[in-house]
Amino acid sequence: QVQLVESGGGLVQPGGSLRLSCAVSGSTFSFPAMGWYRQAPGKQRELIAGISASGRTTDYADSVKGRFTISKDNAKNTVDLQMNSLKVEDTAVYYCNRVRGASLLVPNDFGSWGQGTQVTVSS
Repeated sequence: QVQLVESGGGLVQPGGSLRLSCAVSGSTFSFPAMGWYRQAPGKQRELIAGISASGRTTDYADSVKGRFTISKDNAKNTVDLQMNSLKVEDTAVYYCNRVRGASLLVPNDFGSWGQGTQVTVSS
């Protein structure tokens, strides 16, 4: 079974930055295409950024495009999300999980989730 451990969340003022990290471990597998999802209070979980297995291709939801940058380290099985110019509406619990390789903004999760990391943007 795959284990996902997210970290790096916190409280930040609007316009600030945070860097999230996700460590993936468990069953032997080649590190697949991965993404960051988020779930705001009272809303469904949404996929906001995806990165290909090689790390060479990325895609972003319109709500975060130009502000967030996803990256992955295939040697360490980690996926990061650099978040800049944060807005109040970015407040959510952030999760990492697998995405569909052929279309990076299509969910394809492992069937299990980590605990997530809380990001709160507030003045």
